[in-house]
Amino acid sequence: MGSGVVELQRNSTNWAKAVGEIVKMERKIFPKHESLASSFAEELKKKNSGLIYVELDGEVVGYVMYSWPSSLFASIAKLAVKENYRRQGHGEALLKVAIQKCRSRKVHRISLHVDPLRTPAMSLYKKLGFQVDALIVGYYSPDRDANRMYLEFDSE
Repeated sequence: MGSGVVELQRNSTNWAKAVGEIVKMERKIFPKHESLASSFAEELKKKNSGLIYVELDGEVVGYVMYSWPSSLFASIAKLAVKENYRRQGHGEALLKVAIQKCRSRKVHRISLHVDPLRTPAMSLYKKLGFQVDALIVGYYSPDRDANRMYLEFDSE
């Protein structure tokens, strides 16, 4: 079985298996109201969304989901790595590929939302150049806020 960062192709033979594993991770990692588990396949059918995942020995250990609603901006909807595979560079590898994919679509800005208490995630986003734009109070739930962050590219 292979390892590495893979872009999920809608027509690939392992689509169902990969999505199944990702949905399981989604359920485990995110609280129910934040989880896209029930609508994951629907989200991915949208023409302007993409999913990249890391596979190690045939097991999906992390993924990033992104979309580009317009030609000007993109957003990172989800970034998750299984608990026992964290702090090994998988999140950074995924995010870098997603940023590259967005850049190749000539978007000017990528945005995302992150819980300010998730220090490792905040550090990673800052390391890759994301800046905090605003604190959105009650974004996830009444007692959980989010930092809205963005990464801007110079118009080339």
